[in-house]
Amino acid sequence: MSDKESRNDPFGPEKIIKIYDPRSGLRAVVVIDNTALGPAIGGVRVALDVDTREVCRLARAMTLKNALAAIPHGGGKSGLVADPRRSDKQALFRIFARAIRDLSDYIPGPDMGSDESCMACIQDEIGRAVGLPRVLGGIPLDSIGATGYGVAQAARLALPATGRSLSGGTLVIQGFGNVGRPTADFLLRQGMRLIAVSDSAGAIHDPAGLPLDKLLQCKARGQSVVELSGATVINSEELIALPCDLLVPAARPDVIHQGNQANVRAKVIVEGANIPVSEVAESQLHQRGVLVIPDIVANAGGVICAAVEYAGGSEREALRRIGATLRHNTKRLLERIQSGLEPRAAALELAEERIREAMGYRR
Repeated sequence: MSDKESRNDPFGPEKIIKIYDPRSGLRAVVVIDNTALGPAIGGVRVALDVDTREVCRLARAMTLKNALAAIPHGGGKSGLVADPRRSDKQALFRIFARAIRDLSDYIPGPDMGSDESCMACIQDEIGRAVGLPRVLGGIPLDSIGATGYGVAQAARLALPATGRSLSGGTLVIQGFGNVGRPTADFLLRQGMRLIAVSDSAGAIHDPAGLPLDKLLQCKARGQSVVELSGATVINSEELIALPCDLLVPAARPDVIHQGNQANVRAKVIVEGANIPVSEVAESQLHQRGVLVIPDIVANAGGVICAAVEYAGGSEREALRRIGATLRHNTKRLLERIQSGLEPRAAALELAEERIREAMGYRR
C-alpha cells in the first residue's frame, strides 16, 4: 500500500483492511473511513481493476454522503478484485463475508458488480447487510431504483436553477445500469428526451430520442445498448461531448477529468455514480458555467434506502425519505453556490459541519 493510499486526515480513514484467501483466490480491501455518526454503511464493489486508492476515495464519499443524508451511519466501502461475471460469485461473497465477520462497525451493501443476491449471502453468513431481497425483509434498492429516483429529484431542482425545464429537455446518461436505467425512467416521465446512452460495450445517440422500452428490452435480454437498431453508435468520449441540458454520469469514477472536461457541452451535470468527475474538473466546469451537483448530494438515494431498511422501515418510507432529503439538500446546495461557493466546496461544507459536531461527542 502506498503512502498516497493510506494517508490520513482529521476524518479518517479509521481502518484499512486487506484480505487475501489463497484457496479461493479472494483479494479484497475494506475501508472504514469514519464512524462518528454510527456504524459505517457502504457498498461492495466488484471489478478486476479496483484498488485501495479507489476504495479509500469511495469510502470518504460515503462518509460525506451519509452525513448529508442525515442518517445515523458513517462511511465505508469495500472492493473485491474479481470479474463481476464469474460463475462462483456467490461462493466468493460467502468467503468474503466470513472474513469481515468481526468488522462489526461496517455494514455491507450492493454496489457496482454486486446485487441483492450477494447481500443475501453476506446476511446468511454474518447477519449484517443491507440491500437484501424483499423475501428476506429487505428493500431491494436496485429493483425500486432508489439511487436513480434521488438523482431525478436533484435534477428537478437543478435544471430550473439554470433557467431550463425538464419538459422537452435533452438527457444523456453515461452508464445504463442500476442507476442509469431508473434515472432515465423517472426523468422521461417528467418530459425529458433521452438522446444518448452508454454501457460497458459502447454508446448510442439519436437526437430525436431513444425509446426507453426498447433499451430496457435489450438489457433484459443481456444485450448491449449498441444492439438497438436505428441509433448511431458513438464512443464514450463523443457521448460526454454531446450538447444537452442534462448529463448524468452513472458508471465508473473519473470519466470526466481535467483532460476532457473542456469537451463537455452539457448545461447541468448530476452525478449518478460515485466520484465520476474529478475535483479539478468539477472546478473547471463550474468556472465555465456548467452547474454540477456532486455525488455526495445527488446519489444518496441508495444509502438512504439502506438505512431505512436497516432500521426496519418500509419501501414507501424509503422513497419518501429519499425524495424529501434530495430536494432539501439540493436546495441548500444551490443556495450556497449562489452565495459564491463552488459546488464541491458547498457540499463539503454542509457535510463536514455535521461530522465535526458528531466527532465532538466521541471519546
